[in-house]
Amino acid sequence: MKLHASGEDYLETILVLQKKLGMVRSVDVARHMGVSKPSVCVAVNTLKDGGFITMDEDHFSHLSNVGRKVAEKIYERHCFFTE
Repeated sequence: MKLHASGEDYLETILVLQKKLGMVRSVDVARHMGVSKPSVCVAVNTLKDGGFITMDEDHFSHLSNVGRKVAEKIYERHCFFTE
């Protein structure tokens, strides 16, 4: 599955929030990105269908191995360009 820029932003946000909070819910992503919770739900479902994230029974988002690799690559790229 090909990711669009917005999908990359969601993956990067989940990575950053996991490092900061440990566990990430859709509402955390919505607050961090300044978007609506329904927008996050659509993005999360798309990322889930693509195999980039999983959701546990408590509705916490977790990056899959593939999702983590993509998110870390995006995060490193953004860090490089902001320095």
